[in-house]
Amino acid sequence: MRRSKTISLADAVKDYIDEMKIGGKLNEVGVINSWEEIVGKAISSRTSKIYFRDNVLYVHLNSSVVRNELLMLRQVLREKLNQKAGSDVVKDIVLR
Repeated sequence: MRRSKTISLADAVKDYIDEMKIGGKLNEVGVINSWEEIVGKAISSRTSKIYFRDNVLYVHLNSSVVRNELLMLRQVLREKLNQKAGSDVVKDIVLR
């Protein structure tokens, strides 16, 4: 579609993201990429797999000790991840 007026690149990218309806997935990818920054390098190194399904963050851990620690901090962790994403992306966290 050709427009009669010029727009900035940022506006064009935003329009594309809105049109393709990929904003939610981009937020999920941002949360996954910020996992190490939020939890730290020690916990991140014990994470084997992390993914989203239906706004639930699934985290597979190699250490049962780390899993128990994160279970106690799950609510705080969810709030920090949502704050980093700028929206309510993570509804729940499942630790395995």
